[in-house]
Amino acid sequence: MYLLLFVSLVWAFSFGLIKNTLAGVDANFIAAARLWIALAVFLPFMRLGGVDRRLAARLGLAGVFQFGLMYLAYNYAFHYLEAYEVALFTIFTPIYVTLIHDALERRLNGLHLATTVLAVIGTAVVKGNNLQQSGVLVGFLLVQISNLCFAFGQVYYVRIMESAPQVNNRHIFALPYLGGALVASFAAAAFTPWAGLTLTARQAGTLLYLGAVASGLCFFLWNIGARQVDTGTLAIFNDVKIPLAVAVSLVFFGEQASLPNLLLSGVIIMTALWLNEAGLRRLESRASTG
Repeated sequence: MYLLLFVSLVWAFSFGLIKNTLAGVDANFIAAARLWIALAVFLPFMRLGGVDRRLAARLGLAGVFQFGLMYLAYNYAFHYLEAYEVALFTIFTPIYVTLIHDALERRLNGLHLATTVLAVIGTAVVKGNNLQQSGVLVGFLLVQISNLCFAFGQVYYVRIMESAPQVNNRHIFALPYLGGALVASFAAAAFTPWAGLTLTARQAGTLLYLGAVASGLCFFLWNIGARQVDTGTLAIFNDVKIPLAVAVSLVFFGEQASLPNLLLSGVIIMTALWLNEAGLRRLESRASTG
């Protein structure tokens, strides 16, 4: 759980950095650059002994969705939305995580779904009624595509690694980044206006940070943390970054949002997390005594 909280804090700053520091930089290029940098971070740790081609292909496919397609849609959303709006419109990711997991398991977990819905309500409180803005619908749809890809990728990665417990995370984590980087590179090759692409030193430094830390290190820690918690807790932590991102946008990037709504959102999300943990402990206790 602590890994997920740490990553959420780091990611809270990414929204504002992309919207402000990288404003005007092509979305496809940003996605490709971040993922190639992240791949470079983990290449020295890659050990594929004992990893067959089928497992390698599945890990690459997880990265195609969780990193590649997710980043492409996510970066385009910043053309239509403020940074805190992009964060807020990820409120449905927990629902996607829970439902995708249960669909793959061919069952429905009522506890996970109920606490996830409560977390969604908590994050929706931050936004309030201010939804009538130009481009919001397009941005919203792009964020939902991003959310679906991220949710599927992380659930699929957990399932892959559960089937291969002998494999060390850091030895294979370059493979998902490779899958994501290839997809983003195809998009960049096709759509990035390379002739007019220029980067300031600050933008280059921001890309390096986003690629090495926010993407490289943090996605690795996130996927490890995802294997240490139940699906309900994982779903809720997909929303913890939202009030944090809004707070960062308020304090560091000068954007506007309702402080009372932000505080209420945090209380509701933490309540959902507590209820999920309490319910899980109760179910485990019943199972052990039954």
